[in-house]
Amino acid sequence: MRIEYPADLPVSAARDEIMAAIRDHQVVIVAGATGSGKTTQLPKMCLELGRSSIGHTQPRRLAARTIAERIAEELGEEVGGAVGYKVRFTDQVSAATQIKVMTDGILLAEMHRDRDLQQYDTIIIDEAHERSLTIDFLIGYLQRLLPRRPDLKVIVTSATIDPESFSRHFGGAPIIEVSGRTFPVDIRYRPLVAEAMDEDEDGDDEPDEHVDLDPIDGIESALAEIARDDSGDVLVFLPSEADIRDAQDQLQGRLGATTEILPLYGRLSAADQHRVFERSHRPGIRRRVVLATNVAETSLTVPGIRHVIDTGTARISRYSARSKVQRLPIEAISQASANQRSGRAGRVAPGIAIRLYAEADFDKRPAFTDPEILRTNLAAVILQAASLGLGPLEEFPFLQPPDSRGIKDGHDLLRELGAIWAKGGITKIGRELARLPVDPRFGRMALAGRDADVAHEVIAIVAGLTIQDPRERPLERREEADRMHARFVDPTSDFITLLALWRHLQAQQAALSGNQFRKACKAEHLSFLRVREWQDVVRQLTRSMGLKPLRSSSSTEGAYRDASRSALDTRSATATRSTEKRRSVDDAPGSLATSVDADAVHKALLSGLLGRIGTLDETQKPQQSRPGDKGDKRRMRVRPEYLGARGARFQIFPGSALARKPPHAVMAAELVETSRLFARNVASIDLAWAEPLAGDLAKRQVSEPHWERKQGAVVAFEKVTLFGVTIVERRRVQFSRIDPEHARELFIRHALVDGEWDSPQDFDRKNKELRRELERLEERQRRRDLLVGDEAVFDFFDARIPADVASTRSFEGWWREARKTTPDLLTMRREDLTGEDATVDSQAFPTRWQQGEQRLRLSYRFEPGAADDGVTVHVPLAVLPRLTPAGFDWLVPGMREELLTAMIKSLPKHVRKHVVPAADWARGMLAELPAEPPAGGEGRGAASRSIAEVLAARISRTAYVQAAATDVDWHRIPDHLKPTFAVEDGRGRRLGADKDLEALQRRFGQQARTQVAKVAVKVTSDLERDEVAGFDIELPEHIDVRQGGNTVRAYPGYAITGQAAKGAGAGRATVGIRLAATREAQQRDQRAAVRQLLLRQVPSPGPYVQSNLTAAEKLALGASPYASTDRLFDDLMLAIIDAELGTRAPATVADFEALRARVADGLVERMFALASQVARILTSARLADRAIRDGASLAHMAALADARAHLDQLVFDGFVSRTGLDRLGRLEVYVRAIEHRVKRLPETANRDRTWMTEVEQAVALFTAAGGTLPLAPAVTDAVPGTDGSAKAERLITARWLLEELRVSLFAQQLGTAGPVSLQRIRKALAD
Repeated sequence: MRIEYPADLPVSAARDEIMAAIRDHQVVIVAGATGSGKTTQLPKMCLELGRSSIGHTQPRRLAARTIAERIAEELGEEVGGAVGYKVRFTDQVSAATQIKVMTDGILLAEMHRDRDLQQYDTIIIDEAHERSLTIDFLIGYLQRLLPRRPDLKVIVTSATIDPESFSRHFGGAPIIEVSGRTFPVDIRYRPLVAEAMDEDEDGDDEPDEHVDLDPIDGIESALAEIARDDSGDVLVFLPSEADIRDAQDQLQGRLGATTEILPLYGRLSAADQHRVFERSHRPGIRRRVVLATNVAETSLTVPGIRHVIDTGTARISRYSARSKVQRLPIEAISQASANQRSGRAGRVAPGIAIRLYAEADFDKRPAFTDPEILRTNLAAVILQAASLGLGPLEEFPFLQPPDSRGIKDGHDLLRELGAIWAKGGITKIGRELARLPVDPRFGRMALAGRDADVAHEVIAIVAGLTIQDPRERPLERREEADRMHARFVDPTSDFITLLALWRHLQAQQAALSGNQFRKACKAEHLSFLRVREWQDVVRQLTRSMGLKPLRSSSSTEGAYRDASRSALDTRSATATRSTEKRRSVDDAPGSLATSVDADAVHKALLSGLLGRIGTLDETQKPQQSRPGDKGDKRRMRVRPEYLGARGARFQIFPGSALARKPPHAVMAAELVETSRLFARNVASIDLAWAEPLAGDLAKRQVSEPHWERKQGAVVAFEKVTLFGVTIVERRRVQFSRIDPEHARELFIRHALVDGEWDSPQDFDRKNKELRRELERLEERQRRRDLLVGDEAVFDFFDARIPADVASTRSFEGWWREARKTTPDLLTMRREDLTGEDATVDSQAFPTRWQQGEQRLRLSYRFEPGAADDGVTVHVPLAVLPRLTPAGFDWLVPGMREELLTAMIKSLPKHVRKHVVPAADWARGMLAELPAEPPAGGEGRGAASRSIAEVLAARISRTAYVQAAATDVDWHRIPDHLKPTFAVEDGRGRRLGADKDLEALQRRFGQQARTQVAKVAVKVTSDLERDEVAGFDIELPEHIDVRQGGNTVRAYPGYAITGQAAKGAGAGRATVGIRLAATREAQQRDQRAAVRQLLLRQVPSPGPYVQSNLTAAEKLALGASPYASTDRLFDDLMLAIIDAELGTRAPATVADFEALRARVADGLVERMFALASQVARILTSARLADRAIRDGASLAHMAALADARAHLDQLVFDGFVSRTGLDRLGRLEVYVRAIEHRVKRLPETANRDRTWMTEVEQAVALFTAAGGTLPLAPAVTDAVPGTDGSAKAERLITARWLLEELRVSLFAQQLGTAGPVSLQRIRKALAD
C-alpha cells in the first residue's frame, strides 16, 4: 500500500496542519470548496496516522462507490480489500478493509447492532453542509458517543458554508479551511422588476428607463448579454418542471438554430438526462442552454458549463406539521444556495453569473437554507432515537434543534402507525419498523402485508413508492409511452397498477435474457436503472423482514400465490369498487393487471396511510365552464375535492387513473402541495377498513340515545371519525355498553314509567289501571296535582330494580327469579301514586247527565287548547234528535263557580262595574242556585231558564242595574266552560263533536232518523211502507224503545218517499209511511204527504176553469213565471188545500176525510175566484215590468235594479201557494206599488234614495235574523209548537212588514194594512 498525495490538490498543501489537528483533537472540522480533494485525501491521512478502521460516510450511493474506487486506485488496492464500500444494495467490504466508504443510512443502521460503533476508530462525515436528516442525527449521536469513546476520532468535512456551527456543536473543535480549484466568476444583478434607487446613489432627476420584464424575456436578455461578452454553455436555474417546459417552448424559436436548449429535472427520462451529459450530435450547434431545477445545484455537475443564469427561486420541500402534508412551494433561495449556483460557472473557466433579482434582494435573503430537520417529518428520527434508547428527542443534541411542533407531529405519526405507546415507549411494531430501511409509513404497510399473508405484493408496492417512477415519458413520444403504460392501469387503484407493472417486469425478466430485458424496458418506456433499483429495494425489504424470496417463474400465477388462499376474508367488504370487479381486472381488454386479493392488499397499505384518507365533498358546487367550451349551453365543470384528515382539502393528481371517475373515499400515498394540494398514488377504499386499524386513534361520538321498543333496549347512534374524517356515519350501538347508568335510567323511564315495551307483566297491567283511574279523577276535577309526576314513579322502580338491569331482556331474566319471593315488589299502591286521599265529589263532578228520560254519560278532560277540553256529553246517535240545549249551559256543579265568574267578566262594562269582584259575586250567587238546572220538558218548546237569564235577573235585583241574558258575551267565555257534545254510533264510535248541539242535530239529522228507524224496527218490523194508496191507516203517536239506559222514541207518520216512475201519475210524488226521529220532523213530513194525497184524491177543476176564463185572464195567466199553465193551476190547488189544511196535519183517518170534504166543497167557485185574482196580480206585474223597462236611465239605475229585484221576490214560480190565500190580496197592492214608484222616479229621485236606504236597513235586520227573500219553504211550512216555529212566525211577520214599509214610503196613496216603521220591524224580529 502506497500513500501519496497529489500535489495539484489544495488539501495536500495543508496535509501537515490537518494531520496535526487530527492527532491532537478528537474532532476536526475541515472546510473546503468543491475540488479541494478533502474527500479522497483525508482517509489516507488517517491511515498515515495509524488509524486502521476508518468509516467514511457519503450522502449518496453513487458518490460512495466512485470515491471508494478513487481511493483504492490511489492506494494501489482493489476495491473490497483495504478499501471497500457498502451502500444500500451492495456490500464490498471484507475483514481486511481499513477504509469503509458508506452512505449515511448504512452507518445509522449499524448503530442498532453496535451502539458504541466499536468497529471504527475514525469516522469521517463528508458533505456535512448538506444537513440532511441523517447527517444531523449522526452528528448529534456522535457528540454523545465521544465521551464514551475517547479513542474515537471524528472528522467533519463541509463546504465553506457555516463551518463554525459544527465547531460550536463539538465544543470549539478546530476548523481547517482549504481553498478550492475554481475560476473567477463575474456576478451581475439584472432584476426583472424596476426598483426605486436611493437618493444618495442617484441624485439626478432623470427618469428611470428600466422596464419590467417577463421572466422568459429576462432569461433571453441575459443570454444575449452573455453572448456579447463570452461564449460557452449556459445553465439556467428555474423553479419547476412547468417553468422549464414554458421556457423551452418560448425560447426555442428565439435563440436561433446554433443554440440547443435542453431540460434537466428529476422526473426526466434517463435518455433525456443523458443528452445533457453528452456532447451534442446536432451539426452547427455552438452553444447549449440547459434549463434545470435545483437538482443541478449540488447533486449533479453538468459538464461544459461556463455561465449561469439564476432566477432566484426554487421549489423547497417543506412539511407542514399543522396540515400534515408535504408542501412544495416556490420560494426565494438563500444566499448560500445562490452562491452554490454561481459557483457552477467557475468550474472550467472564468464565467458570468447573472442573477435575475436585485442585489438588495440578495442581501435581505437568509444566509442558509433551512436544514432538512426543520422541513420534514421527524417520525423516522424519533423512531431511531427510541429504538436506540436515546431518551426524549427534545434532549437530543441536534446541531439545530427541531421545532417542538415538529417533534409532536413525529410522535403523532408514530402513534398513528402503532410504533410507540401513548406514553412514548416503543412498541413491538416500532422495533420492527426501526430495522426496516424505509420510511416508517412504508414499513408499517410491509408489516401489515406480512400479517395479512400478502407480504410480497405489499413489498413490491412499497418498494415502487420509495423509488422514482420507472415509467418514462419522453418529450417527443409521450402518447406512445402513455399507451404502453395504460396496459397496467387499474381504474380504481394506482397501487394495483404498480403491482401489475411489477408482475409484468418479473415475468419479462424470467422469460428474457438480460440484454433482451433491458431492450424490452426501453421499448416499453421503462427506466431499466429504476427497475433494477426497484428490484434491489424489494430484495432488501424481503431480507430485512426475514421472508423467503419468491422464485422466479415465467408464469405470473406461479410466481405469486392465488388470492383465494389469502388469510384475510374480504369477500364481505363493501368498498366503493366491487370486489368482483377487482378480482377480475385481468379480464379487461388490454389489461395486464393480474389476479390479487385487492382488499387485503389495500387494508395493509391503509395501515400506513390512516392520516391520508379522504371522502368526496358531495356539497361542492360546480364551476362555470370556460367561455371557449363547445356547445350552445355552457357545461358545468366539477373539479372534485376530497375532505381529508385534519381539515385538509385535496384533489386527485391529474395523472392518476382515478382522476376521471373519482370514488367516494380514497387513500393516498402522499399529499403534495404545489399549485394546490394533490393526492398522488391513490386507491378507492372502504372507510370501514380504517376503524380496526385505527384502534384508539378513532374518535367515537355517541349521540341520540333513545329507547327502542322493538329491541327492548336503549340504542344510540355512533359516529366514528379518524383525524376528522368520518369513517362510520351513523351506526346503531347498544347504549348500555357505553353508559350503563344512563341506559338503565332510560329503560326505567320509557319501559316501566311510560309503558313503551312489549313485555306483558301482571304488575304493569295493575299499575296502568291504577294510573288510569287516578287520571280520570284529575280530569274530572281539572287539576294536575293529584297524581304524582313521572319522577316519583321513576324513583319507585329505581329503588327496587338492580343496577345491572338496563333492557327488557335483562329485566325479564331478573324478574323471573325475583317475583318468586316478592311478587308484589313492583306493584304500586294508591299512596305511591298520590300524596293525598284520591277521592272526588261525585255530586260536583257527576258521571251522568239526566235530561228527561235520557241519561247521558259524561267524561272530563283537562287539556287547555284541546277541542274537548272540559266536560264532554256522550250522545248516542238515536238519542240526538230528542235532546234540547236547555240545561247544558249550567254545566256540572263543580265548574259552575268558574262559569259564573267568566260570564260576569264577559258582561258589558256599564253592567260589569256594578258586580265586582266577579269571583265573589259568582260565589255568592252559587249558594242561591239549585243543585241541578231546571229540567226541560219532553216537548221541544218547553225550554227552561238559561243560566244567563238567572244571572241577569239576580244582577238586576241586587245591583240595581238593568241586565239581560243577551248581555253575556259567550264568545268571551273559555271553551272549556261550554260542554262538548260527542255523537256516537251504536258501537260507541265517535262520529263527530261540537259545542253547538243544534249544529250536530242538523249535521247528523238524516243519520239519526235512520238510526232511530233501525232501533224501532225491533218493536214494529212492518210499520214502514214505501207507498200507500191513501190516508187509511191509524198510526200510533210514538214508539219507545229502551237502549243503553236511554229511551229512543220514533214518530211514525206519512211522508213523501219518492216519485212515481210509471203510469198516469209518473213524475208525481209517492207517499208512504216512515218513522221520524222527532215530532217536528214527523209533522213536517206528514203535512207534505197530506198535500200530495189531497192533490191525488180531490179532482182539480183546473181545465174547466181555464176554458171559461176571459181572454184577458187567459193572456195574463199564460204570461206567468210558471213553467206551464198546468203547473200554475196545480199551485192554485195547493193554495186552496193549504188554506183548509192550516198549520197542523190531520192525525187520524177521520181528520183526513173531513179535510178532504172541506177542500172539495165549492172548489170550482173558489178556483174561478182565485184564478181571476192571480190574473190581476200578473197583469199588475206585467205593467210594473214595462214601467221598469221604459224608465231605464243611468241616473236611476240603482232604484230600477232594486225595483226589478223586488218584483222577482213577489212574483215567481210557486208564489201563489208560498204567499197564501190570506196574503194574495195585499200582494196585488205590493206589485202596484212598484209601478207607482218607478213612474214617479223622475220627480222623487232624491227622496227615493233616502227611502231605499231605510228599506236596506230593514232588509239587513231581516237577513241578519235568518230571513230570506222570498221566504224559504222551511219557514213557511214550520210546524207550530216546535223550537223553530216561533222564529218562523217572527220572520213571516217581518217579511210582510217589509212590504208594508215599501208601500208607506214609495206609494203612500195605496195605503198600508196597518202602522209600519223600521222600529216595528226591529221589534217584530226581537219578540
